[in-house]
Amino acid sequence: MSSELLTTAASAAPGDGLRAVRALHELADRLEALHVERARGLGWSWQQVADALGVSRQAVHKKYGKRFD
Repeated sequence: MSSELLTTAASAAPGDGLRAVRALHELADRLEALHVERARGLGWSWQQVADALGVSRQAVHKKYGKRFD
């Protein structure tokens, strides 16, 4: 993670801070999708993926099932 993003996230300006939060959310979403795809490619079940993410099997399958089935 860039130090610039961390500095911006800690900014006193709400607009800057909120944009940094959005960028962090986008990064987390991309990382999650990447690792869900890797896990499924290695034969992980939807339940194993869900357990690792701390969500229900239904939630993870709804979010990624069409992409990585």
